[in-house]
Amino acid sequence: METKVILLVEDNPRDEALTIRALRKCNISNEIVVARDGVEALDYLFARGDHAGRDMTNVPEVVLLDLKLPRMDGFEVLAAVRSNELTRRQPIVIFTSSDEEEDRIRGYDLGVNSFVRKPVDFDQFTEATRQIGLYWLLTNMTAPPVVKEIDG
Repeated sequence: METKVILLVEDNPRDEALTIRALRKCNISNEIVVARDGVEALDYLFARGDHAGRDMTNVPEVVLLDLKLPRMDGFEVLAAVRSNELTRRQPIVIFTSSDEEEDRIRGYDLGVNSFVRKPVDFDQFTEATRQIGLYWLLTNMTAPPVVKEIDG
């Protein structure tokens, strides 16, 4: 059985390192794939670009999605994922420093599964990351991936 991947979409090297450190500190050993902008995240999810040929049936267990990203922001990524038949069930957690009510509303309107504000304090950050990891990797039961039938 393949190890389920966590897709971390984060352009800030400090937040990337803190998230990975917090997950490892909580004994979460899943493979973590990092996308540093929205385009790279979609390339991974849709198996194109540098990720062409990736097995799309091995979907990430969860996507941790920052909002403020270069090239394509988190909302655009979320909208693209939800509008595609093959990825619309993908569990996505917005993990952001934003505390704006408008961002929460927009995220939920676009179909995010959860919205978590990144705490500034490392211990609180670690605890929030631990809770996300435990819930999405151990407690939650994801829907099976959509498998597109091949004509012929």
